[in-house]
Amino acid sequence: MGLPSSLFHNLTSNPVNWALFTTLVCLLLMLRSTPYTPPAPEHPGISRFLAISHSNVVELRNYTPKQLLEFDGSNNKKILFAVNGKVVDVTRGRSFYGPGKSDLNFLYHIFNHIFEKGGMYGNFAGRDASRGLAKNSFDLSMLSDPEGPIDKLEDLDEEEWQSLRDWAAFMENK
Repeated sequence: MGLPSSLFHNLTSNPVNWALFTTLVCLLLMLRSTPYTPPAPEHPGISRFLAISHSNVVELRNYTPKQLLEFDGSNNKKILFAVNGKVVDVTRGRSFYGPGKSDLNFLYHIFNHIFEKGGMYGNFAGRDASRGLAKNSFDLSMLSDPEGPIDKLEDLDEEEWQSLRDWAAFMENK
């Protein structure tokens, strides 16, 4: 008995071998059919290595509440909101933080008051979300007037301050 016939016999005699062989063939076909193509650099003079390894850019800038309003995600702009004095870019989570209908359509119809401005946290887009996050509320009354003074959050209790600190730590990783 030759090598090919003994391999065929071992494969067909045990169902586990058959399953492993089938899985291996599927994986190889998947790898072969989806070749990796690195993204083109944004600027022609920059090498692909630099464009890929330095794609996340942090822009250091101060915003007034009125300037922050521009970044509510409308017209496919960035989505920014402030948490405890820091501005966070949450554009990658547009379905949660952006305008328009949420991807959670069934919840959109049930909890329409939550989704006033799109995603679950859409009310906070382009605004200071600190009070709402501290109080775990999506209510529009949690938002301060962008024309008015900055909310100093002086009336928050210790539990609300801890909630805000937890949210700020979570948002730093966004």
